[in-house]
Amino acid sequence: MAKDFAYVVLSNPVPGREDEYNDWYTGRHLADVMAVPGFVSAQRFRLSDAEAEGAPQQRYMAIYNMRTDDPAALLAKLEHLVESGQMVMTEAFSFDDLATHLYETITPVVYAEGKAA
Repeated sequence: MAKDFAYVVLSNPVPGREDEYNDWYTGRHLADVMAVPGFVSAQRFRLSDAEAEGAPQQRYMAIYNMRTDDPAALLAKLEHLVESGQMVMTEAFSFDDLATHLYETITPVVYAEGKAA
């Protein structure tokens, strides 16, 4: 039975190419990843407290929600698409300080009373 996972990607643009990075990420890459069966939603974030103690070095975060019974295979499929060139990447994306993490859902979403999405 498929389970829900969050795949968290922390990244930065290549210096001086932030606009290109953001245009590609939001305008193309999110849709490309969503076209892969098993990925169900995606959202991007920008770090707003970069000067805080312990803040990550990456200024951008993408959270991809996945529904699968084999998250390792799904991530391997994504990696294959990127490495084979079937999923277009931009030279504005820095792989130097890329960090990725996979989280398994352990509770349902909790909403404030009367505020369910």
